[in-house]
Amino acid sequence: MTSMGGIQENEDEKLILSLPKEKPWAQPYDLYLFQNFWCPGIHIQAVNRFQKYFEAVKDSDVVVASFPKSGTIWIKALTFSIANHHRFSPLENHPLLTTNPHELVPFLEFSFGGNIQDQILHLSNMTEPRIFGTHTPFTSLPKSIKESNCKLVYICRDPFDNFVSAWNYFNKVKPMSLPALTMEEAFEKYCNGIMDYGPWWSHMLGYWNESIANPNKVLFLKYEDLKEDTHFHVKRIAKFLGCPFTQEEESNGVIQSIIKLCSFENMKSLEVNKSGKIGRGNIEKKDFFRKGEKGDWVNYFTPSMQEKLSAIVEEKLSGSGLSFKKCF
Repeated sequence: MTSMGGIQENEDEKLILSLPKEKPWAQPYDLYLFQNFWCPGIHIQAVNRFQKYFEAVKDSDVVVASFPKSGTIWIKALTFSIANHHRFSPLENHPLLTTNPHELVPFLEFSFGGNIQDQILHLSNMTEPRIFGTHTPFTSLPKSIKESNCKLVYICRDPFDNFVSAWNYFNKVKPMSLPALTMEEAFEKYCNGIMDYGPWWSHMLGYWNESIANPNKVLFLKYEDLKEDTHFHVKRIAKFLGCPFTQEEESNGVIQSIIKLCSFENMKSLEVNKSGKIGRGNIEKKDFFRKGEKGDWVNYFTPSMQEKLSAIVEEKLSGSGLSFKKCF
């Protein structure tokens, strides 16, 4: 008798063979055009299962969504700390002091890579509020997420800085056997929307449009705004999640303590994030932390690159109401 997992694997293999594909950014897998986004070949099976089997049946569920290299690890740390601020003090024995944010807020795409029944049971037994991460575009999220009362916190980043961060990251985590991807090659791919979970513009716009249509469902954040006024946006996230800070907590410095705990400098300095590997890609934890700055793109872009990407941003986001301030 064929198992459910075996049937699903055969279906996944047939699906992958039918999809258009492109070369990735110096990684040992191909990108496949799956449901109108470029999905890493190593993730298609998991994304497919995630769509079919994940049930966001608890109103307290929170999904932290992002395009890769947009401040994912920071927003995961902040969301976890905010949602659990009644359980854990940011000043002592906090889980973030001993556990990487990607482990505390697991990617849903990776949660369905093994035995389906075991994964479903594990997810159903998680402590509430269950907080998950995802890079999947809004249009490809499971119906249970879209139709339930769970909350979505989305973070995006200025495409200029997003590109630079992605180029540095993928070259850093590439296998030694593969050559580095030149900036020119990466830029051409980025401008064409070819990157893990891209195109970046449709990814941003999917969540942006939903946040306008359903602001109680999707909170849309910009990395740059979060950097500029973290205190304001931490309070905003807490209110959105239904766990606002009391006046007493604010007076006692709880918000500032969470900001300090989750800051790039503190996260990077913690021993738990300096060594060890994580995830299906067996990535060094330290590789998730580079500079955490805004405006770093000016140190990399030529005038022609700036002109080209500016034109693409204007074209793709035109009429949406979504825009980014440039740091020159």
